[in-house]
Amino acid sequence: MNRLAGVTSPYLLQHADNPVDWWPWGPQAFAEARRRDVPVLLSVGYSACHWCHVMAHESFEDDAIAALVNEHFVAVKVDREERPDIDAVYMEAVQAATGQGGWPMTVFLTPDAAPFYFGTYFPPEPRHGMPSFPEVLVGVKDAWADRRDEVGEVADRIVKDLAGRSLAYGGDGVPGEEELAQALLGLTREYDATHGGFGGAPKFPPSMALEFLLRHHARTGAEGALQMAADTCEAMARGGIYDQLGGGFARYAVDRAWVVPHFEKMLYDNALLCRVYAHLWKATGSDLARRVALETADFLVRELRTPEGGFASALDADSDDGTGKHVEGAYYAWTPAQLAEVLGAEDAALAAAHYGVTEAGTFEHGSSVLQLPRDAGVADAGRIAPIAARLLAAREERERPGRDDKVVAAWNGLAIAALAETGALFDRPDLVERATEAADLLVRVHMDETARLTRTSKDGRAGTNAGVLEDYADVAEGFLALAAVTGEGTWLEFAGFLLDLVLDRFTAEGGALYDTAHDAETLIRRPQDPTDNATPSGWTAAAGALLSYAAQTGSEAHRAAAEGALGVVKALGPRAPRFIGWGLAVSEALLDGPREIAVVGAPGDETFQELRRTALLATAPGAVLAFGAPDSEEFPLLRDRPLVAGGSAAYVCRHFTCDAPVTDPDALRRKL
Repeated sequence: MNRLAGVTSPYLLQHADNPVDWWPWGPQAFAEARRRDVPVLLSVGYSACHWCHVMAHESFEDDAIAALVNEHFVAVKVDREERPDIDAVYMEAVQAATGQGGWPMTVFLTPDAAPFYFGTYFPPEPRHGMPSFPEVLVGVKDAWADRRDEVGEVADRIVKDLAGRSLAYGGDGVPGEEELAQALLGLTREYDATHGGFGGAPKFPPSMALEFLLRHHARTGAEGALQMAADTCEAMARGGIYDQLGGGFARYAVDRAWVVPHFEKMLYDNALLCRVYAHLWKATGSDLARRVALETADFLVRELRTPEGGFASALDADSDDGTGKHVEGAYYAWTPAQLAEVLGAEDAALAAAHYGVTEAGTFEHGSSVLQLPRDAGVADAGRIAPIAARLLAAREERERPGRDDKVVAAWNGLAIAALAETGALFDRPDLVERATEAADLLVRVHMDETARLTRTSKDGRAGTNAGVLEDYADVAEGFLALAAVTGEGTWLEFAGFLLDLVLDRFTAEGGALYDTAHDAETLIRRPQDPTDNATPSGWTAAAGALLSYAAQTGSEAHRAAAEGALGVVKALGPRAPRFIGWGLAVSEALLDGPREIAVVGAPGDETFQELRRTALLATAPGAVLAFGAPDSEEFPLLRDRPLVAGGSAAYVCRHFTCDAPVTDPDALRRKL
């Protein structure tokens, strides 16, 4: 009996009609494995994962393979986005055993949840040196039946190895000038000067490293840091990884030049990149940065917003190509003939030249992913705009990729921060409203009366999985950004509730942080990882939120916790800057203060609005802003901040020292 029909995860629901007798993760599944004396087949993936779909179609929908699974295993399906703790623990084991990882993740466990055999995607028949999935199943079944002692020894050794791993924690002190300069040097060595970004193929948007580079430039004036950030942002925005018609970024590019994406679109990537481009605009005034920030924000609202006001997790990579077959990229790719069918010969020729569509194709089967090649001539913008609109309208007639409608707390926190800041910077109050509505949903649905978070919801109904560290950190980050933009102190209060729980339930000795709460479900190892993945690590995201909250409130406890958490950046930043970019960005804020800006005055006063606008445009790393009436109770920063000569004024403090108040926006700009 397949037991996935009643779950909230869209990924699990994709498997609810499989002939495999799937169980959701839980004690009942492991009790059943003990009762039957069989191993557990753990399969982990997510709804927008292309190869997860492939393995599902090839193996989990196959009656013969399903019968083999059902007879000899208890099959457990996990959505990695709902249970990042389970994913992290077993991915660590997979990577330790095989040297690589990825999804779908396939792990065989004892009934005590100890792993003993690992893999990712397995084909239905032997292929490219890989054994077939049936061969793996039979091999594991036979080992369980005939070599149980050996299996037990392997499982025990793996569990002990994982439990015995100690984190190389940084020890004393926070990162300083030397560590951040070494981190910049390390990024420079790995920088792709031809195509932007870091490393080779596949190439992922380096959102957190870009934030570090922008902040480092703001603090030190290092032109090389700004150039790497700006050139990478331009290369991504011109590449196929960016949707040239509808806005928004795909998950990654399969090549070094950002031409061919892996087409899934994730909420977290687009939230992070929206914010990066908005910050790049603050630093440079770039028209491209402004356009991409706004187009990405509009994509988030148009395609990922749910009826309840939150933001869905992802759009799938695959869709129907018009023949009934689901194909990766079918929604986004074009051939010259398809352009001509929509536009006519003359406009199609212009579109092909502008977007790099060729007869040979840049993708598969003679199709091309739209991009803006650097070597193409400058097109007539007046002609391109209506052409793009016609292509977008024609694309809307294609079958759309599937959408994962679950709302993940952490990723919605990132979206709230991005939309709030982008809306404020570009005078788009509608974006700030969408951010506020998402924040309202998190408070109503995801947060209980003690401020504990539930990780996911769907259709306005909370899931059953507890929030992890990144949920508390990123939601607090979103609330802090919303407070600074709206002037509503309630969001600062909610951020404080969440960060108090971080101090109480996620903190270890010496400033280290765990990914799960002290009273969370016990796994074979308590996950703890300070390095970034596709999103900032919960560890460094918490450090950033703690630091901002301390700057807003003057809380010594929260600042001390932030400094303690940043010790790991001192150790890892110089050695692995690509993988701890958010920690480096937070460290830049710490070195800069961060600056605390209080703007007081009457909302209708022109000088008040100009001072507030100047403060919003500050490039000082991690600067925090409070604005309102003098001695307002909304924000601690506004206390004891009187008007100057009866008029609006701005106060700037850093490193526990305050400058004299200013009433001139230009004078404030020089301070920030």
